[in-house]
Amino acid sequence: MKSAKISELTTNRLSIYLRCLNTLSAAGIKSISSQALAEQFNLNSAQIRKDLGYFGEFGVRGVGYYIEDLRQHITKILGLDKPHRVGIVGAGRLGTALANYKGFERSNFAVVALFDNDEQKIGRRVGEDKIVIHDVKKMPRLVTEQEIDVMVIAVPARVAQRVLNQVMSAGIKAVLNFAPASLSARLDVKVKTVDLTTSLESLSYFLARPQVAAVTNRRQDSRLEERSEVNEHKL
Repeated sequence: MKSAKISELTTNRLSIYLRCLNTLSAAGIKSISSQALAEQFNLNSAQIRKDLGYFGEFGVRGVGYYIEDLRQHITKILGLDKPHRVGIVGAGRLGTALANYKGFERSNFAVVALFDNDEQKIGRRVGEDKIVIHDVKKMPRLVTEQEIDVMVIAVPARVAQRVLNQVMSAGIKAVLNFAPASLSARLDVKVKTVDLTTSLESLSYFLARPQVAAVTNRRQDSRLEERSEVNEHKL
């Protein structure tokens, strides 16, 4: 792996590449070039080579990428070769919907506990897996007992920072935040925010100015190609 700092955008794209490779593997395809991969999944071949180049040499000249080998490499790079146990703070509609989502299992994530401060919810079980809703005060003990290493925040914005402080105090280092709030975390804690409202507002801008948005997309694609290293070998 190169010593350069890997951006979050790069790791996000690795996740996309892995999903594409999973689709190809399920179809029985054994190898593919970066160009064919890009064309089939509407990606950028130069960006694929550049992103993978941060972590080593995975392609074979004249063949491209062996799909199973690359799947294993990316899975390990993303830390998905070991299971992650997830807790959710907030057992409202969003929290329970996330607890019921089966897509996490495909990426080696398992929701094992929910937390709330509503006495009417505490003790109830959610979904097919009968995940228990615990008193949020018990979070530090249950994080240890259940070996939880990822926490999801699904609470109103006004209490999100307080919840994050509780989560950090419990020893969690990775947090997925669904609250529409800017949160302050310690340097050793990674918080990733999913802001649905911001995403919808961005789409609204696109609908309001479709021609401007189209020009912006083309410019971004052009800049992406220009930034690709001149001496990259096309697989």
